[in-house]
Amino acid sequence: DRSRVAGMQSNLRMIIFHGHYSQKGDTMVPSIVMHQRAFYKRFFTFTTLVLVFYTSAIAQDAQLPTDPQTALQSGITLEQQRNWREAIRTYTSALKKWKGDEGLKLGLRRARFQYSIDRRYLDESFKVSLKPMSREAALSLFDDVLTNIQGYFVDRVDVGTIVAHGTESLWLALGNEKFVEENLFGASEEKIQKVRQALFQRYWNKPIPHRFAAQQIVGEICDLCMAELGLECGPVIMEYTFGACNCLDDYSNVLTPTRRKDLNGNIKGEFVGIGIVMEGELGEGMGLQQIIPKSPAAEAGLKRGDFITAVDGTDCRFLSTEEAATLLTGLSGSTVELTIKRNSDVPFNTRCSRRAVKVSSVAVAKIIDSQNGIGYIQMTGFQQNTVRELDAALYSLQQQGMKALIWDLRENPGGLLDAAIEVVDRFIARGVIVSTKGRASDQTSTHTAHQAGTWDIPLTLLIDENSASASEIVAGAIRDHNRGKIVGRTSFGKWSVQTIFEARFGTSIRLTTAKFYSPNGNTWGKVGLDPDILIENGPENRPLGDVDIPNDPDLQAALQVLTAQEFTKR
Repeated sequence: DRSRVAGMQSNLRMIIFHGHYSQKGDTMVPSIVMHQRAFYKRFFTFTTLVLVFYTSAIAQDAQLPTDPQTALQSGITLEQQRNWREAIRTYTSALKKWKGDEGLKLGLRRARFQYSIDRRYLDESFKVSLKPMSREAALSLFDDVLTNIQGYFVDRVDVGTIVAHGTESLWLALGNEKFVEENLFGASEEKIQKVRQALFQRYWNKPIPHRFAAQQIVGEICDLCMAELGLECGPVIMEYTFGACNCLDDYSNVLTPTRRKDLNGNIKGEFVGIGIVMEGELGEGMGLQQIIPKSPAAEAGLKRGDFITAVDGTDCRFLSTEEAATLLTGLSGSTVELTIKRNSDVPFNTRCSRRAVKVSSVAVAKIIDSQNGIGYIQMTGFQQNTVRELDAALYSLQQQGMKALIWDLRENPGGLLDAAIEVVDRFIARGVIVSTKGRASDQTSTHTAHQAGTWDIPLTLLIDENSASASEIVAGAIRDHNRGKIVGRTSFGKWSVQTIFEARFGTSIRLTTAKFYSPNGNTWGKVGLDPDILIENGPENRPLGDVDIPNDPDLQAALQVLTAQEFTKR
């Protein structure tokens, strides 16, 4: 079962639906194809989809230090405090200014891997289903990961490199508070350091010729950890299983059963929860970044900019976003009491009932300039229902007299590849929309437009630094076909395709299997696509599901483009 996705970028925000977090992310539309291999089915090809992203975190630029050494020390201090999320922010922001600094790169790598370990040990499906596995079962899952990486990852990776990164992950885990509390309670620090030293001296970058030798080495390390620390095989092998993807790109990883379930819900645009996007701010609580329209949170009167300071009486001002998310977990029909701080007002309590929340791809479709017949569509993702929603929006706007369109893809992190292709096809009559190139033969393809059903109206596209993957497919096609002006800021720069491979024990393996290219053969990975009209400072608070023209310089510029003489003539 496979869906191709032009994925979503990662950031540190979290969308809370059924209490567990979900990753923000990619572009998809199911083109169902069944592939039965030895121990897994292949399904869902993504260009990174996640609702809780940490990998390519888009850090909000804080006050940057004046030199890389000061920035490095700030990051190290945060690491010492186990504040991995803020360390990632600090390193990411600093690397925007000092791109080649090796110390900052190493710090970011360290913080990301430690953050991954923390997240695993906050995931109940990992702790209940994966960590306790027997040696044989855990090694079989590890072998699934090895096989898929070697067979499908976009670049060739040798077994030794994969295992070396697993060894590094275990070495880091033995210094991680959550890992030690969960698996080594009461173990002496001296013994733990002795095992870490043995890993470094005997197994660091050890040459490994093939998969079977890899299993032997991991087995040896299991024996070492059991003999020295009484550490069971399951947690050891899970560090090799999840750590294997640390040698790949930011968008490849192993999904626990919970993360896999969240991903499937993300594709459908349906979740259970209260319907907020939140991000932790130390000492303040969970800052609400967005309120999903028509959700329990919206009905309770919550607003963007509010802070959740407590959940059912539990203070969450000093919790991580993931820890707070676990407090919001609950079954459909249950209620949760939130303590809310709004500006400098006295905090107040409100109750929300958890229920199914429908996340529409088209959040707004309305005429915003009736004199010139200018319609506006705000699209927040590319899901299974996106094409149907777009068609309905276009026909509705046509009935209202639409003569030109502003298509808003700001803060749209991506989604299904097929959805991106189909929506672009609504505006381009002929020629290439996008092409993909991968190492496996079935990852290389070219997708073309069809004249039937094309909307031949003046078009302006809005993008920003959070427009990623599937959004960038749209922008690349609009640019190369000269279909309309692009207004805003440089896009995120995620131009790769991920495939999700179903593995054992309810897990999945997400791997980058191809890169995608615009109709003219361009790819802007890690660079981003520049707009035709640059608006340096976008709106400060752009509400989801609403339009605020007086406070939206991007939208004002787009309106000017469409009312200019060259467009009105068309």
